[in-house]
Amino acid sequence: MIGQLIQFLLFLAVTGYGIYLFYRAVYHRYLYLKLGRPAELPSNGKDRWPEFLAQVFGQTKLLKDPKSGIMHIVIFYGFVILQLGALDLIIKGLTGGGHLPVPGYNLFSLMQEITVVLILIAMGYAAYRRYGEKLVRLKRGLKPSIVVFFIFGLMFSVLFSLAFERVWLGMEFSWYAPISSLMAEAFSGLSETPSYVLFLISWWAHLIILLAFLVYVPQSKHFHIITAPINIYLRRQTPVGRLSKLDLEDEEAESFGVGKIEEFSQKQMLDFYACVECGRCTNVCPASSTGKALSPMHLITKLRDHLIDKGTAVTGRSPWVPEFAFGGADPTKAHLFEPRSLDHGPSLLDLAGGASKEEVAAAAEGGVGVFWSDPGLAITDIRPTLNWQKTSWTVQERKPQEVELIGEVMTEDEIWACTTCRNCEDQCPVANEHVDKIIDLRRHLVLMQGSMPHEGQRAMQNIERQGNPWGISRSDRVKWTGDVEGISVPTVKENPDFDILFFVGSMGSYDLRSRKITRAVARLMNESGVSFAILGNEEKNSGDTPRRLGNEMLFQQLCMENIETFQKYGVKKIVTACPHTFNTLKNEYPDFGLEGVEVLHHTQLFDELIAKGRLKPTHRVEERITYHDSCYLGRYNNVYDEPRNVLKAIPGVELVEMARTRENGMCCGAGGGLMWMEETSGKRVNLARTEQALEVNPTLISSACPYCLTMLEDGTKLKEVDDLVKARDIAEILELAVFGPAGTPPQNKEEVAV
Repeated sequence: MIGQLIQFLLFLAVTGYGIYLFYRAVYHRYLYLKLGRPAELPSNGKDRWPEFLAQVFGQTKLLKDPKSGIMHIVIFYGFVILQLGALDLIIKGLTGGGHLPVPGYNLFSLMQEITVVLILIAMGYAAYRRYGEKLVRLKRGLKPSIVVFFIFGLMFSVLFSLAFERVWLGMEFSWYAPISSLMAEAFSGLSETPSYVLFLISWWAHLIILLAFLVYVPQSKHFHIITAPINIYLRRQTPVGRLSKLDLEDEEAESFGVGKIEEFSQKQMLDFYACVECGRCTNVCPASSTGKALSPMHLITKLRDHLIDKGTAVTGRSPWVPEFAFGGADPTKAHLFEPRSLDHGPSLLDLAGGASKEEVAAAAEGGVGVFWSDPGLAITDIRPTLNWQKTSWTVQERKPQEVELIGEVMTEDEIWACTTCRNCEDQCPVANEHVDKIIDLRRHLVLMQGSMPHEGQRAMQNIERQGNPWGISRSDRVKWTGDVEGISVPTVKENPDFDILFFVGSMGSYDLRSRKITRAVARLMNESGVSFAILGNEEKNSGDTPRRLGNEMLFQQLCMENIETFQKYGVKKIVTACPHTFNTLKNEYPDFGLEGVEVLHHTQLFDELIAKGRLKPTHRVEERITYHDSCYLGRYNNVYDEPRNVLKAIPGVELVEMARTRENGMCCGAGGGLMWMEETSGKRVNLARTEQALEVNPTLISSACPYCLTMLEDGTKLKEVDDLVKARDIAEILELAVFGPAGTPPQNKEEVAV
């Protein structure tokens, strides 16, 4: 009895101390989070639960990588099940042989042992993926592996505790406890006392490992166990394509955008803590994949490190508990970027010329930026970016308060490398949002520091002066109508009773190649009998490019002017051929007063008109077509099926999908305002995407975005296949199917009558 009482008191002391340390670690990080701007909490959580349950308990995001997803589900539910097992084991140790009073205890014991084995298998596979397969996106070393030792230690301490308990109490072999029974057979020669001592050692080992793991969790990436469910619940419910609105008339605002870590919102800071460091975001990022400086994973982790550094200095509360185990916090040191060049090593031509696959792989493993397109070799590679991030993020003798967020934490090269494609956010299993942070940093650079790459500045000046990025005269916006043969394209003044406003956009109005898309859309709408009109020279740039480049002031000016024009002519329905314009009008203009206006992309309209029989694609188009998903049409607005439906309705078309398609389609490289800026490092994003398209041997690459079309056509020229593989907008392909090439009759009489 005295021994049990001492054990119970020690249990209370050790457990109480462990919980206290856990509380301190969480509370201190909560204090750091409170440094941020207050975030609005959802007033009605009812609509959040279905997606919350799907992502947290269904692990839907993790299952985007099936192997990793299944492994994580086993570990996740295994730990849920073993909570009762841990309680049962505690009772065994404190009562000297008792157990949890649950019905069907034998079945409960069997379930616990099976779960332990499954977790060991899952953790073995996790270690294999990191150190055997050596998945590039996964970090290696002691720190990322500590949790492996914790979990293996927990599982083996459970099995040894159960085995020594059986020897101690003289239990017979049982198929309800097969693993511990077999282990007990191996120790059957032990007498009662030593087996009891070994049981206590295993029992205490389990408890101490469990408590140490508890204390370690909030001080590591495994804080996501706590923060990820909260982050998923608080996820954005407004359209994903909607950026936050800045109140530029706020006279009390000291700055705009984010120039200091505390200018992020508390919800944005929660993202820092929720990050799993799984690398899925970086693995799909077009910038990381082509050797640019930006890595979405490192964006989050560097901001987290800086928040912890600065939070420690401001609050005076150490992030590490117990300090003697973690080394405490030094207020004279901080994490920051150390300037290093991003070396891309041998050129594409050097390697394509004669290097073997083994030589290429070895060079890439060493951090050399290697890019190739030969069969069997990868088109993209994130290793140069990861290596650069790893070597450039250092601890230096600096006070955290003196470290500049832009320049010393996030470099301008990283900030301007983002195409805002949102593939990172689509892949993130904990609902982190990367793009809004990048845009907030750009806003500060542009609005407060007047800093932007030269090409971007020129585009902004041209939009401000002439309403388009080229600086062509405003009065030339309507000149494209002269390209449309056989039909008139009325303005809103000429057709005041129009049903649909065709918002052409700057690309469709001025770019000679994009004008062909505009012409096709106009001809098809006219053929279908749609009553439409254009704004003509009254139309202004939608503002997408200024907003993505951080020029919120110019965006808001354009936005308000366009809305005023829409209201002037009673616009109720808008169609546009540009996904960027589509997203801006549909998702962002409502924040500024646009109400009661339906916005459609031209592929949505054409899909509807074909279904109603108002457009009849009767001419054969004998092409093997692969479709490239525009980021702003797909991931931003979930428009995946309509473009494909249009292509499937065209006789003669063979539709083939790329390896990266739909939600996981790779960006063309033009988003986020980068259409107007030159790539100066790594491989061209559009070249990588074109190579991915060419892998399926198409005769034609289709898109539904003038930006994408431009980038893909440039890609085929770079690959010197533009004579064999053409790039066309879906509107152009449909135009060919509806009207046919000159002198070509419809496929047959029956199809004409459809």
